[in-house]
Amino acid sequence: MTKKIKTNALRKLDQKKIPYETYTYEVTDELDGVTVANKIEKPYAQVFKTLVLRGKLNYYVAVIPVVATLDLKSMSKVVGEKKLELLPVNNLEKLTGYIRGGCSPVGMKKLFPTVIDSSAEQFEEIIVSAGQRGIQMQVPLQSLVNLIHAKVRPITHED
Repeated sequence: MTKKIKTNALRKLDQKKIPYETYTYEVTDELDGVTVANKIEKPYAQVFKTLVLRGKLNYYVAVIPVVATLDLKSMSKVVGEKKLELLPVNNLEKLTGYIRGGCSPVGMKKLFPTVIDSSAEQFEEIIVSAGQRGIQMQVPLQSLVNLIHAKVRPITHED
């Protein structure tokens, strides 16, 4: 019998009656998104990581494929900031309620301006953290965009 894990992110989806599928995996010392994609046996391009940034005006959330690199200039332009920097990991939980490796774009303490990389548009559903290490959720892209009031723009560059 599998026990049903309910995170804040999953409760939000339930409240809004948004369908989702969860994938669980064993948590190890390796926390990178590629490892997670391999563990849940999903394509790298469909599995997205959540990054939190800070600018002069606000905090921002970027949702990008696990194999991609955030283009800070593109992200800055989209949100109207001169310069953005990644939020230090030790500030993440205090600001969002989530820890590194379990940060979901859904259910943060506050809804921050969010941008999902436009590469997500090739999928009807994308996979993001469900708000806890060891669990991912596959959600319809349009439902996610509507729920978190996200913009979908090109914000990554190839390595």
